[in-house]
Amino acid sequence: MSTAGDRLQDTARQAALALPDVSHGRPFTPALDVYKVAGKVFLIITDDPDQQIITVKCEPEHARAQQRGYPSITPGRYLDKRHWISLGPGPGITQRLVTDAVENSYDLVVERLPRREPRCSMSAASG
Repeated sequence: MSTAGDRLQDTARQAALALPDVSHGRPFTPALDVYKVAGKVFLIITDDPDQQIITVKCEPEHARAQQRGYPSITPGRYLDKRHWISLGPGPGITQRLVTDAVENSYDLVVERLPRREPRCSMSAASG
């Protein structure tokens, strides 16, 4: 069963807020609800009733496959069209698909975060 626009957006919000260390706000405009991890955007929800979409980060090959498989998945609105996709309500857009898209976007951002270097103690370094 396809997900209507408001349910698509609610599902995306719930999926994002269930992930660790997520913050959200409206830094660009009141109509864009932006979700971040470590200060990096992974989900944008458009609060325009005429354009009920979510935009997520996606590997380019996977993005192209998603766009071929679902007419309501398009290149990402507002962002790099190779690395972001927008999902709108339509055939095949299920809650599971939306949740997976949000979680995959989050994972892509997290895996690209810089790793902290382990600290060396001064005594070990000088000994």
